[in-house]
Amino acid sequence: MTSASAPRSDSELLARVREIRPLIAEHAPRTERERRVTGEVVAALTEAGVHRMNVPRRYGGHQTRLRTQVDVLAEVAGACGSAGFTALIQAGCAFIAALFPDEAQDEIFASPDVRVGGTLVPDATAVAVDGGYLVNGTSGFATGCQDADWHLLTVRVESAEGPPEVLWTAVPVSELEILDDWHVSGLAGSGSNSVVAHDVVVPAHRVLPVGPLLAGEFPSKANADDPFYRMPVLLLFCAWTAPHALGLARASLAGFTERIHRRGITYTFHARQHEAAVTHLQAAEAAMKISCAELLADEFVARIEAGEPFTQEERAKIRAQSGYVARLCKEAVDLIASASGASSLRLDVPVQRAVRDLHALNLHSFVNPATNLELYGRVLSGLDPGTLFL
Repeated sequence: MTSASAPRSDSELLARVREIRPLIAEHAPRTERERRVTGEVVAALTEAGVHRMNVPRRYGGHQTRLRTQVDVLAEVAGACGSAGFTALIQAGCAFIAALFPDEAQDEIFASPDVRVGGTLVPDATAVAVDGGYLVNGTSGFATGCQDADWHLLTVRVESAEGPPEVLWTAVPVSELEILDDWHVSGLAGSGSNSVVAHDVVVPAHRVLPVGPLLAGEFPSKANADDPFYRMPVLLLFCAWTAPHALGLARASLAGFTERIHRRGITYTFHARQHEAAVTHLQAAEAAMKISCAELLADEFVARIEAGEPFTQEERAKIRAQSGYVARLCKEAVDLIASASGASSLRLDVPVQRAVRDLHALNLHSFVNPATNLELYGRVLSGLDPGTLFL
């Protein structure tokens, strides 16, 4: 995509994504079978400008308003959970890349349509060498790595004097080995394989210390005073994961309320499912769960966008709210699936895939509702939250 063809407004970006939603949905079964987002969908998302949402404007990016990002990601997830999850991870990693030293950004954002992936768990190790670090190790859950240009590999630098230092290192995907080990039941098309670094040398300007970043300090001078990049990155991931759950749930409810006009309820007198009282209760309860999730998400997205300082309790609350959004959406889709009959087990009926995708999302360590409720409850009880990731 050339700069001239990039979306000129948030509304244009959202309109473009809605236009390609049928294509994304059509490719969802193949995406799952091939265990990666299809090339056609990757190209369509790129052409629509999705990968530019968090790229700095000086490189041709869009710096899309957070509310619009939420709407865009919900549209993609509603068409295909795996494509939606890949889009949110790459959007988030592009944001993190914009916090790296400016010299690194010049390399990473050489194209405004760059796709940046990353991992957060520091499974790989780094050793300081002249001018940078020597990186080795395997890092799992590298979502979208087969179609990414850069990978933000989280590493730990061991120290005899205390806990290891954790760093994000920006590495071209071409310098990493990609393992074919993503064989899963949920978000199966996200291509979240493991990547391996074999003696990869990362120059110092492509390193971002995680500790200072969580405290709001980052080395980019060009973006240091830009309010867009002052939004807390971990809370942004709460805002990016919520629409993934909401998109899947909304699409499942829409599919259910359309499908009930074409089927009855077997072994009952209900020749038309949409006329049965039990169906009315099921549809309404699922809709209410989704509505509650939307209200929670709207509240914390607006709070993040406001740009005001956060207390520890507010940060913990947003973590809890994001996890609860995922739980409510999972409950809604589980209810819809239970009301959809055995025919919905067919692989060409989207709700069965949504059930598995939402189950996978709820298991994500940063989303997990029980974990997030616990840390919020600890803060409410006057205790330390038990995590640095707030």
